[in-house]
Amino acid sequence: MATPAAPAGENPYGLMAALEQGGAIAWAVFLILVAMSAASWYILFVKLFEQQKIINQGKRARSTFWQSANLREGAAKLEKNSAYRQIVDDAVVAQEQHAKLTDPIDQHDWMLGSLARSQGAISSKLGSGLALLATVGSVSPFIGLFGTVIGIYRALIKIGAAGQASIDAVAGPVGEALIMTALGLAVAVPAVMAYNWLMRRNKAVLEELARFTNDIHGYIMSNGAVKPLAPARAAPAAAKAPAAAAAAPKKL
Repeated sequence: MATPAAPAGENPYGLMAALEQGGAIAWAVFLILVAMSAASWYILFVKLFEQQKIINQGKRARSTFWQSANLREGAAKLEKNSAYRQIVDDAVVAQEQHAKLTDPIDQHDWMLGSLARSQGAISSKLGSGLALLATVGSVSPFIGLFGTVIGIYRALIKIGAAGQASIDAVAGPVGEALIMTALGLAVAVPAVMAYNWLMRRNKAVLEELARFTNDIHGYIMSNGAVKPLAPARAAPAAAKAPAAAAAAPKKL
């Protein structure tokens, strides 16, 4: 008996047709891949927002923090609960705790340990969620491959039942197998690319935090004598105009 033709304009070998032919297993594979893809895209946008927020905090810290008279005044200029504010607050607490220690310990080592713990906590927060991206990137092709194996298995069963390898008997299951393979790759590739991109951005953010932490350490160890130079601000255009006019040669 010939297979009934599909209605005009409808693809008999498309995604929905493959899912209907594949049954519960095909639907399960499809839904798992969709959930993994949604999770990876969610993590990508959330981590990008967090990273950009810390980058903006670093720009404001460089422009305002080191112009303060002391650490407490500088901390007041930083955003509450920001990464840079956390480092400054932990440095101030560590400085106060060192004065209360009954067993003497070098202040240099005490501050290094305290600032390292603070920076490690920020690094751990930045890295949260990236493990899921790595898992999606490595596992989703195998989930798609599982759907591929099931599709090929169904094609072989149809060949055995029909007694011959006709195109109409195997086109549906083979098409289902190829679609599952493509879905697995479509989920894995963006997840791997997002993971590598976020890791590279995390490295840049943490390097900037490490520079700031080192400056805080030098500032405390020198009692405020050592600190980075504040970025020079460009002179207003209105102030430059009179100077340029004065420097211009006068015509006789």
